[in-house]
Amino acid sequence: MPAPTCYKHIMIPEISILSQMAPAPGGFSPLYMLIIGVTMVSSLLISGMLKRRFSQYSQIPISMTGAEVAELMLRQNGITDVRVISVEGQLTDHYDPIKKTVNLSEPVYHVNSIAAAAVAAHECGHAIQHQQAYHWLTFRSKMVPAVQLSSKILNFIMIAGLVGVSLMNNPTILWTWVALFAVTTLFSIVTLPVEFDASNRALAWMERSGISASIEHERAKNALFWAAMTYVAAAVGSIAQLLYFLMMALNRRE
Repeated sequence: MPAPTCYKHIMIPEISILSQMAPAPGGFSPLYMLIIGVTMVSSLLISGMLKRRFSQYSQIPISMTGAEVAELMLRQNGITDVRVISVEGQLTDHYDPIKKTVNLSEPVYHVNSIAAAAVAAHECGHAIQHQQAYHWLTFRSKMVPAVQLSSKILNFIMIAGLVGVSLMNNPTILWTWVALFAVTTLFSIVTLPVEFDASNRALAWMERSGISASIEHERAKNALFWAAMTYVAAAVGSIAQLLYFLMMALNRRE
């Protein structure tokens, strides 16, 4: 698989909401400030709900730790070349396809709770996607070089604007901004099926394996739902900004 990247869980999409909140080319209009404000408030509300749910469901014990859940799920899916390791931090869980490691934060790796099990199984869902060359994951990986280049150029244009170089008076530069931002927006959209599929794989396996009882399963589902909503908020915010920039470019052409 070309150019794989880490598939971050919880609040760390590859192209995060904050990285999309660049100053609008040409200045801050009231509409743009409204878009940014709504995106930030939505992100904070979802983040707060996610943290509350994770804290709440961390108090519901099960028989296995997050590490044991991950190892069992990988083994039952015939994956023997992926290691499960502990990493520092909270909600820093992710799958690294380059090193082939499921990286679980300490509150997940060592804890036997339904929240820890759900997060661990979700990250293993990414490992299974990688093994099976899941098409959305493959497409997302192929986009990584273009996204990295687009982000660098966007940052250059943004910094130039902040120091007073009015590049946006040039229609070509403005349309370049729109095109590059469209690349990062597409990336955030493609991330959605990758994350939802990993959660679906996790929940289906937890139900089949008997890791969680019916009530616990619903709580695991709820925890993963709020995790996925962080990616939805990032994608919606990015789409709204892209439409704003597109309207700006079209108005400049008239």
